[in-house]
Amino acid sequence: MPVELKAAAGGGTGDDAAAARVRDAVAEVVADIRADGDTAVRRYSAKFDGWSPEHFRLSPERIEEIVAGVDRQVIEDISFVQAQVRRFAEAQRAALQDVEIETLPGVVLGHRNVPISAAGAYVPGGRYPLVASAHMTVVTAKVAGVARVAACTPPIRGEIPKETVAAMHLAGADEIYLLGGIQAVAALALGTETIGRVDLIAGPGNAYVAEAKRQLFGEVGIDLIAGPTEILIVADETADPVTVAVDLLSQAEHGPDSPAVLVTTSERLGREVIDLVERILPGMPTKDYALPAWRDHGQVIVAADLAEAWRIADSFASEHVQVLTAEPRRALEEMRNYGALFLGEGTCVSYGDKVIGTNHVLPTRHAARYTGGLWVGKYLKTVTYQEIKNPETSAELGRVCGRASRVELFEGHARSGDIRAARYDGTPAWLREIGVEIPGAPA
Repeated sequence: MPVELKAAAGGGTGDDAAAARVRDAVAEVVADIRADGDTAVRRYSAKFDGWSPEHFRLSPERIEEIVAGVDRQVIEDISFVQAQVRRFAEAQRAALQDVEIETLPGVVLGHRNVPISAAGAYVPGGRYPLVASAHMTVVTAKVAGVARVAACTPPIRGEIPKETVAAMHLAGADEIYLLGGIQAVAALALGTETIGRVDLIAGPGNAYVAEAKRQLFGEVGIDLIAGPTEILIVADETADPVTVAVDLLSQAEHGPDSPAVLVTTSERLGREVIDLVERILPGMPTKDYALPAWRDHGQVIVAADLAEAWRIADSFASEHVQVLTAEPRRALEEMRNYGALFLGEGTCVSYGDKVIGTNHVLPTRHAARYTGGLWVGKYLKTVTYQEIKNPETSAELGRVCGRASRVELFEGHARSGDIRAARYDGTPAWLREIGVEIPGAPA
């Protein structure tokens, strides 16, 4: 049995009450924007962000002016990271091949991977300007072939987040709006007088953004509903405790509700990590978020062996799983429930968040059991087509269709099959009864 050296302390009815408040607030804002369009968008932008410009959309001239004011090293770094994201997304796109096969004589079946027409890219602001989310949402959409990408980000304390705007622009966004929160998601999903609706909204956000995506799903596609950032580290006795402690806290700083979990086969390592975290935390500039995250959602679990560690890690289905073991690539065979794997001491979750090129929009709250994260395929529709060139094969399928449909009591379906079999079988009785003959059908 595993031993828990540190247990999570969070949870309870307070969480349920908070979720209900978020749900009700989102429903109210969405309803108002559905009814009043731009007027409601402006009202909520002023209320939540203190932001009510003449136009939420930045003009090309304004964008160029903002980008010109960004430090050149920042621009170079943005370009470097976007090149990594683009290269990996292009490899993913190349792996998605169109298909066409002949299943019976003259029966051609196929599928094509068609990009959606318009995507909304939500890039959070709030406590942190998440510049990297522009790379993940906009670059990936453009590699998929999306013709129109509308990108939204909120102002931060009344100021334009110029680095985020630069990242959106360099990524290829067709429209950039200084608009955040529920009002941004609703405007993209529903459309207003000045903001065209999109087909899919992608990108992370706070609880209100996630709930808005959830409530509007169906009217618009979404990438996934992301909750608080999560990290789980699987480590054995070879891991460096300082690395483990620092990497756990790297994700805890995302917010006070971010789980940081260590599953280890070494009790010694587990206790050292707990001690190091407690010593490092007081000096962290982001301790206001990291400290409650560790206090309420941090866990250290000691497994009997690596086989048990893999099982425990899989049960968490964590967003980020970092593997610090003697043979980190074993995780590729042993694990199946994770948003992204980070293998070995040279790799870390922060690389995935900021620079390495894989997408950082990933499933949380156990959603990794059934989905992966944002990738180029999310912006594509795999659509099928069918063509029968051989009349004899069409007739045979018509006979089978007639029989199969009548088993299900679908007479209309059956008759579609009947008339295609008629060239060989003769006009069906149900047509002769009303005086209709199919030309060319045998008597």
